[in-house]
Amino acid sequence: MKIGFVSLGCSKNLVDTEKTIGIFKSNNYEIVNNPKNAEVIIINTCGFIESAKQEAINTILEMAEYKKQKCKYLIVMGCLVERYKTELEKAIPEVDLFIKYSEYNLLWEKIQRLLQKDIIEKANLNKYNDFNSIEERVISTGENYAYLKIADGCSNRCTYCAIPYIRGPQISRKIEDIIKEANKLVNQGYKEIILIAQDTTKYGTDIYGKPKLAELLQELCKIEKLHWIRFLYAYPETIDDELIKVVKENKKICKYFDIPIQHISDTVLKRMNRQSNGKTIRNLIQKLRKEIPNVIIRTTVMVGFPGETKQDFEELYEFLKEAKFDKLGCFSYSKEEGTPAERIKEQIHPMTKKSRYNKIMSLQQEISKENLKKQIGKEVEILIEDRSFDGKNYIGRTYMDVPEIDGIVYLNSSKELKIGEFTKGKIIDVSNYDLISV
Repeated sequence: MKIGFVSLGCSKNLVDTEKTIGIFKSNNYEIVNNPKNAEVIIINTCGFIESAKQEAINTILEMAEYKKQKCKYLIVMGCLVERYKTELEKAIPEVDLFIKYSEYNLLWEKIQRLLQKDIIEKANLNKYNDFNSIEERVISTGENYAYLKIADGCSNRCTYCAIPYIRGPQISRKIEDIIKEANKLVNQGYKEIILIAQDTTKYGTDIYGKPKLAELLQELCKIEKLHWIRFLYAYPETIDDELIKVVKENKKICKYFDIPIQHISDTVLKRMNRQSNGKTIRNLIQKLRKEIPNVIIRTTVMVGFPGETKQDFEELYEFLKEAKFDKLGCFSYSKEEGTPAERIKEQIHPMTKKSRYNKIMSLQQEISKENLKKQIGKEVEILIEDRSFDGKNYIGRTYMDVPEIDGIVYLNSSKELKIGEFTKGKIIDVSNYDLISV
């Protein structure tokens, strides 16, 4: 049978999708890119915020239309199903099977029961009874980089976040298992590995009794053919001197910190049940820039959290104007069922949230362009990933850019370059969020 996949949401979700693709492929199913050609369509959903839920519902309904054509079975899995399985079963009967995140160890068994005629031998079931340790995985992000999930779930309990209710508390993988997977990826030709978890800086606390990200990074640096290592979602309160030192001293680790601060007002941070405060965040940013020359700092902030006053917002705005983050994502607060923040009475009007969001993004657009202009004249290392549509330029990334999130580099080169090759380029101009080099 021909199987088509749609993966929604974060990179952690994408890794789960890649594992599921791997299971099908190892059992001789054909994977197709176009859902029109699929006899089985599998959608991995996100249920994090309202916009993600709506995207998932729309995608399910869109894919359900294919059941009028070639598609025989529609399967929906993931975070949205974990939260709303009963409601979804009633609302969208076109779906043949819903699989909750907490049922992933039974995923293959449930799918086999559905497909019936195409069922493989029951004896193979034991091979897939621990989804977290499944080695079959088909990387869907191209040939240059791959995500490597080092932990799942979250134990932070921020008052606005539904992740602990969907994916449970943090469960870290053993260092030796991560290194084994990393070696496998590098041997397959991947140049860059991106470590992901809901909170990478707390990696290992649940199984080793203390954070082990710094140690893990040092072990990964020993992999000879691995060129770039980066980690995302580093919470500010757990970025310590040891981690900063490891990043500073190892050439393979990209000098890039993705730090979701969410806010700077102590009042708002306390309501969010964040473990950091305005002072510690400010001190951390200063320390990183002092200790690591040319460090790139990305952050995310949230506006319109319940009880956020005009004064709270202005404090955040002025801080961002002063801090001049290299990269920034802004989100309006989304009221999520079952979270403590949902019960806070001082909910902010949607128009106020929209206005605050627009103001932050307008500011950051100016800051980004200002920061990018500082790169003009510098020589940078570029990973070549594609050619432009007109064929005149190569498209690549520097250590300053996370794929699909940050900008790119347009490189005009007189010599022939290969996709996946590292080369040097001199920045001569900027365009919106991108760099132009020769």
